[in-house]
Amino acid sequence: MCTVVVGRDDAALLVCWPSMKLSRPLLSSRARQRLRRVLKSTAVLTVLGASGVLATNLVVLHAASEREYQSAAETPARHVAIVLGAKVQPSGVPSSPLWNRLRCGLDLYREGKVRKLLVSGDHGAPEYDEPNAMRDWLVERGVLLEDVFTDHAGFRTYDTMRRAREVFGVRDAVVCTQAFHMPRALFLARDSGIDAVGLVAKDGWRAANAYNTLRETFARSRAWADATLGVASHLGGPVIPITGDGRLSHDR
Repeated sequence: MCTVVVGRDDAALLVCWPSMKLSRPLLSSRARQRLRRVLKSTAVLTVLGASGVLATNLVVLHAASEREYQSAAETPARHVAIVLGAKVQPSGVPSSPLWNRLRCGLDLYREGKVRKLLVSGDHGAPEYDEPNAMRDWLVERGVLLEDVFTDHAGFRTYDTMRRAREVFGVRDAVVCTQAFHMPRALFLARDSGIDAVGLVAKDGWRAANAYNTLRETFARSRAWADATLGVASHLGGPVIPITGDGRLSHDR
């Protein structure tokens, strides 16, 4: 290949260099076909996966339709309030989201909307104890010790609802948690055979930001899958009827 280069004095210079030609394509015909198949399969799986997530989210969200309330006064009466666990500080003080959930349970109890409180959370290690921190918070504010039941194996919302029905015999309840979490909690409660409504707690630091929204989107799909497949939950321990004395559930 050649070109003409013109200098300042109008002198012309013919410059040539070897032409560069690829001897063969970067990908063979067979490789290109294989790549197209992989890309097409990936696209199909992506669309199917997104459709599945959307469909299962709609099912879970429907469970909360017209079952969420914003104040204790307007919440229908039930026998028990289920307060779902959240982070407890190393000092044993409930985090802001958990404080707000407990406040909902306390308001229901004081309003006479519930007779018992079931606090369920993570107590999988001796040094981390959500249920007893929750119980102590309520008792310090006037709830009778015998009216607070503690579930020490509420590692997931799925576990909490299955145990509420099978271990504690809960048949109807008010669920206390934040708005972003409420549809999943109500779906799992109803799937477990509990006639549940929800009292929405203030957000605290777990506001409905992008991270929580995305996390909860996939958590709803997993909840649907767990319920549909009947995944085993942590159902160990003796049966402790919610109609009895909550002190039977206490470990200290």
